[in-house]
Amino acid sequence: MQQSAKLTNINLKYLGINDHFNVYWNLATPKLVEHSIRNNESNLSPSGALLVNTGEFTGRSPNDKFIVDYGEKTDNEIFWGSVNRPYSPENFEKLLFKVTKHIATVPIYAQDVLVGAHPNHQRKIRIISEFAWSALFACDLFIPTSDKFVDEPDFTVIQTPSFFADPTVNGTFSKAFIIINFKKRIVLIGCTQYAGEIKKSVFSVMNRILPDEHVLPMHCSANIGMDGDTALFFGLSGTGKTTLSSDPDRFLIGDDEHGWGADGVFNFEGGCYAKTINLQQNLEPIIWKASQEFGSVLENVIFNQETREIDFTNDSLTENTRAAYPLTHIAKRIKNGRGNHPNHIFFLSADAFGVLPPISSLTPDQAAFYFLSGYTSKLAGTERGLSSEPQATFSACFGAPFLPLNPARYTEMLRNKIKEYNSKVWLVNTGWTGGQYGVGSRIKLPYTRAMISAAIKGILDEAPSEIDPVFGLKIPNIIPGVPAKLLNPILNWPDHTQYLINANQLICKFKQNIIQYRDSFDDKVINQM
Repeated sequence: MQQSAKLTNINLKYLGINDHFNVYWNLATPKLVEHSIRNNESNLSPSGALLVNTGEFTGRSPNDKFIVDYGEKTDNEIFWGSVNRPYSPENFEKLLFKVTKHIATVPIYAQDVLVGAHPNHQRKIRIISEFAWSALFACDLFIPTSDKFVDEPDFTVIQTPSFFADPTVNGTFSKAFIIINFKKRIVLIGCTQYAGEIKKSVFSVMNRILPDEHVLPMHCSANIGMDGDTALFFGLSGTGKTTLSSDPDRFLIGDDEHGWGADGVFNFEGGCYAKTINLQQNLEPIIWKASQEFGSVLENVIFNQETREIDFTNDSLTENTRAAYPLTHIAKRIKNGRGNHPNHIFFLSADAFGVLPPISSLTPDQAAFYFLSGYTSKLAGTERGLSSEPQATFSACFGAPFLPLNPARYTEMLRNKIKEYNSKVWLVNTGWTGGQYGVGSRIKLPYTRAMISAAIKGILDEAPSEIDPVFGLKIPNIIPGVPAKLLNPILNWPDHTQYLINANQLICKFKQNIIQYRDSFDDKVINQM
């Protein structure tokens, strides 16, 4: 009979803790699955995926995120504001003391992982949590290592979902908190079970430290073709970043976070965190299969209580249903997590105004403008408080919540790299055409795939094209497998006057957003519209 995993003595003195804690340290996936089920944290799907409910928090809590401000020179580099809120060192020390006292009273799991597939830019991360399934999430999402970090890791993330902050005492906004201390190299996460907070906190750490190593950290997916050509896909949630990079004809590097250094791009992670609402096997076979294999974690996905059969169409808990799975669940992957300098870069925007071209090529200055803008739309009627009109969303560099530094710094790095390596940049509308959301229709996924394929294969380099007079974008007139009428959005609208009204509304929103960067970026970029 197999023995159950034993508690291990671990030294956490580097956290300022004199006591030694007994933890389940670096358990393998089968053990973590067993522990999670035995602890009543989760259920097992028929295919072996772990089904978990994250409770009150089914997504990130951006208003509860802070960065500790010591008032030192390095802290002055932080882009303080609504995204990066300062937190006092005194409050941090008090909260850390309470958190460490708390984890002494509950079973905890420690998982040592790596972040960054490039050995010169890799970091050792220790994830400490009350939940076995959170440790499994860390195993799935980050790069596995057979080593236990006997010495102090580069960063430690402590997640305590059952510990609530007191805003009046702890200086937080609510009972939940996500606090990054770059000086002490500790991240504290409390009250929330949502595993995306672990993932994005680590991403924020990499976004802070890698620019000083001349590496551009990027919120993008990446894949490689048979000829070694690399493509990047930037986009906010719901724009198709994971879907479009999971191409059966190409090899996946990663689905969300990468660095671009002196010798190419590299994945930060060892797994994927895919949105699964309305996931369909025929349209996204790679994600469908990987998300349901043994060891994957399905967050807030509804299932039949008797049979455990999964219903990806059910959004009764949240639209933000997620699957975490290791890259080993994907057959066509790049095992070392690295690729060449990108040949093609795609900015994905789900335009609910229905006015952006389905695909257009960008100059380096246009690329900087759209990168700094980070545009997509919230869908009218799908969120509480939204009106019947489309809601424009701008998130600098397609990842503003995770950028500790001024977005202009990342944007300038991107523009310089595009020029240096002659990368071709494309703006792709994965949203609506023929009218805004509720009137027009969403651009079909097979059409978007055909456009991206044509761009990567060089077909669009030779195709006849024109300059769109509204946005000043270069758009192709012919793409194999795509209706020609679709390529010029004004032609797809029954009312051309209404198209111009909607387009000008969106242009005004772009201008209102970009003006905040006029003091940190040159006019060639700011005045693109």
